[in-house]
Amino acid sequence: MINSIVTLKFKNGLEARPTALFVQLASKFESEIFIKLVDKKINAKSIMGMMSLGTIKGETVELIVNGIDELDATDAICEFLSKEEAVLING
Repeated sequence: MINSIVTLKFKNGLEARPTALFVQLASKFESEIFIKLVDKKINAKSIMGMMSLGTIKGETVELIVNGIDELDATDAICEFLSKEEAVLING
């Protein structure tokens, strides 16, 4: 299991488009992937769950990844969340 702290850099936070791209990216991995913000722990592969977070630029979230491809998943998701524009890398 890998736990990482990530600061969200998107200009407008995790609004609809970045959230959809985030869920698409997370769904590419076999590992269980969760985002934790304050008292909410959300399955990163759930579009409805992720939309409920309502995170904004500069917010710090905890990324929890557990599974066979956890290192690759953690790297890809941390890189995605650290960008100012929501674009999928290699996708």
